[in-house]
Amino acid sequence: MYGFIKKAALSVGFDACGIARAEALDEDARFLRQWLSEGKHGDMHYLARNFEKRTDPRELVPGCKSLVVTLLNYFPARQQPESAPKLAKYAYPAVDYHTVIKTKLRELGQVIVDKYGQDCLSGEHQHSFVDSAPVLERRWAERAGLGWIGKNTQLINPGFGSYCFIGVLMLNAEMEKYDKPAPNRCGSCTRCIDACPTSALANASMDARRCLSYLTIESKNEIPGEFKTGFPNLFLGCDICSDDCPWNRKKAQAHSHSELRPVGQIFEWSEEDWLALEEEEFKTLFRHSAIKRAGFQKLKQNLKFKG
Repeated sequence: MYGFIKKAALSVGFDACGIARAEALDEDARFLRQWLSEGKHGDMHYLARNFEKRTDPRELVPGCKSLVVTLLNYFPARQQPESAPKLAKYAYPAVDYHTVIKTKLRELGQVIVDKYGQDCLSGEHQHSFVDSAPVLERRWAERAGLGWIGKNTQLINPGFGSYCFIGVLMLNAEMEKYDKPAPNRCGSCTRCIDACPTSALANASMDARRCLSYLTIESKNEIPGEFKTGFPNLFLGCDICSDDCPWNRKKAQAHSHSELRPVGQIFEWSEEDWLALEEEEFKTLFRHSAIKRAGFQKLKQNLKFKG
């Protein structure tokens, strides 16, 4: 089953696949409790809910024995001009990555069921996950041998860097073998920590309250005035720490996934074009995009925030 699943994952279009044994993440549970107690999650209160399910997949999906973890490279062949306000690269595609990955996970799940029977998947519980449920995807990707969690808290794959979406399929089936956790290969490098303009990173931990991705997407509040000085030319998400990572500089390569075709206007628009964007045009252009998560008002609010 192990070899079949890994081949099947590649056949449905994923770039990498690993498999980990389902078990409690005790060390992560201790870290998460401390991180939450320090308030570093900001107003992402959902991170404090479903704690046991978040740190033990068997609590989330009863009967789960194995986690199939997949990666999909999303590094773009083309990037926005330097003069334009920046979107994080994950938001380039016209179709939200949640939709793309969920579709591929469903295909993979069906291939497994066709081969090994419906008992592999729980009929009563959700079994596929993409960044929208209490699952520590990056840790499971590390456990499945797909990379390591770097000092910027991102998963780094040694083959193509950290610009990859993670999908998880939980199976009620034991594997004949499992992948070994990947060793951390950041060494003494601190490029990501040094590059962060708001000092959100320290000791392989992130204070979300200072993270530009959080401040420009997740936070419901305006960006605090303390960050005005030297605020970078971005308005939705942030790739600064990833862009400066040597693994991305050396390994990141353009994806070839047609499902991740970008919205063309993002390569053409200047700051004036973004500021002139009306809500109806926003809804039309980005109706299927991850950009719509932040919402039109948040996008406009961020654009007007000047350093």
